[in-house]
Amino acid sequence: MYLIPANAKRGQYIFGLFRPVDLVIFGIGVGMTLLMIMFMPMQETWAAIVAIIPGLIAALLVAPVAYYHNVLQLLLEIYGFFSNRRKYIWKGWCVRDEQQWTTVDRKLD
Repeated sequence: MYLIPANAKRGQYIFGLFRPVDLVIFGIGVGMTLLMIMFMPMQETWAAIVAIIPGLIAALLVAPVAYYHNVLQLLLEIYGFFSNRRKYIWKGWCVRDEQQWTTVDRKLD
């Protein structure tokens, strides 16, 4: 019997924290921030805030969250929960033929 440690999945991540897509998201956000800092006038407060927003959003998306990999994964799970079917019908343990299933489905809907 082989026991798998609880943190076995972390070994597959880059630095134990990031998937490649996480680093791409973070890199794009920081890159956009750097470009905006270079080309926008930083004398005004609103311009500085607008320039920093892409980097902050990207950093928040890849920040670790308890019980989830990161905020991006948490948002995907929330979206999946609300966009998928939430009416689950338990049909029992016994195996029935296809014709019986369709009649049971029609009665339950």
